[in-house]
Amino acid sequence: MVIETKRLVIREYTVEDFDALYEILSDGETMKYYPKPYDEKGVRRWIDWCMDSYRQHGFGLWALELKETGAFIGDCGISMQKIDGEWLPEIGYHIHKQYWRQGYAKEACAAVKDWLFENTPFDAVYSYMNCENIASWATAASNGMTRLKAYHNGEEALYVYRITRDEWLEAKGT
Repeated sequence: MVIETKRLVIREYTVEDFDALYEILSDGETMKYYPKPYDEKGVRRWIDWCMDSYRQHGFGLWALELKETGAFIGDCGISMQKIDGEWLPEIGYHIHKQYWRQGYAKEACAAVKDWLFENTPFDAVYSYMNCENIASWATAASNGMTRLKAYHNGEEALYVYRITRDEWLEAKGT
């Protein structure tokens, strides 16, 4: 599976992505809204989890590379997440902080959202994030998602964003 955007190549993870992903997931600033940054074992589990998702669901979080240079800058994709007690398809991403505020998350999320509606039967896709993570909810909103609700999962306050297939079709003009 490969998706190309104007500036990105979105592809499945390989074990060779470990070092680049470790640099992102082990960074305290990048992982501010996670319980803690990932150690080496956690990053290996992350890659295995993504690869298992490809086999089980036909999708997962995918590696992001800059089209121009081939540089690995993060991940974006779809995972099945338990959101307020319900298993739902969620668009998530992690961008290397060197590439923050350059529109890569928005670009990748838009391509992944299109892929989901074009290649799966899901009638909606979700994103959820810590209520304080302004950048993440702004990215969701910039991709046509609207805030559905806020809830507390026992550890943190979260926002849930959603876009339906009908809303996506309407935005595309079809």
